[in-house]
Amino acid sequence: MRVLIFESNLMWSSRLAKSVRALGHEALIRTAMPESAEEAQAAIINLGDNGLPPKPLVEKLHALGLTVIAHAGHKEKDLHELGKEMNVEILATNSEITYKLESLLEKVTNGST
Repeated sequence: MRVLIFESNLMWSSRLAKSVRALGHEALIRTAMPESAEEAQAAIINLGDNGLPPKPLVEKLHALGLTVIAHAGHKEKDLHELGKEMNVEILATNSEITYKLESLLEKVTNGST
């Protein structure tokens, strides 16, 4: 599966991409609003990233037909609420992205979002 990663923090984006690749998927790091889905099935976005406003990004990703995996810190309740309001398919904490990425991506491939 091809996964777009929207993250402006170079260290975190590289680490996340490496984890996605280790699970057998293709990871593409992006820092700008996408023009197309690039044949991806899913996108991972950091709701707390100041690089791209999450609401227009999620709207665009949904319009492109991508499953959105959004994450924020476990104490960032306002960002988790924002994710719910935007109807992201999978909402996770930063810890879940780090330690449970495989099961989150399986939800996309199994269609159980």
